[in-house]
Amino acid sequence: MDMSTFDQREDSFEKRYVHDEELRFRAEARRNKLVGLWAAEKLGKTGADAQAYAEALVAAEVSAHADEQVVATVKKDFEAAGVDQSEHQIRRTMDEMLAKAKAEIQAGE
Repeated sequence: MDMSTFDQREDSFEKRYVHDEELRFRAEARRNKLVGLWAAEKLGKTGADAQAYAEALVAAEVSAHADEQVVATVKKDFEAAGVDQSEHQIRRTMDEMLAKAKAEIQAGE
């Protein structure tokens, strides 16, 4: 294998990594929006209020511990509003919404 072939393979791996990271970021952001809309509904929020709540969770994505931040925010808001959802249920919903988000992205939605 000459250097140009090696360089091409390395370049290809780098591009794939960047692509995979972009997909992961997009999927997590979409997941947070879906979780936000789910949580907003449980909190009795509708329309613009529900969208704003969901967008605030998407904004949390830029932090290093985004998953924990989303769980903590939703859990705190649920407790304050008297919504009966355990942390386990919130995490399970996040997993379900991540799978849905990935499927939507792969389907080109």
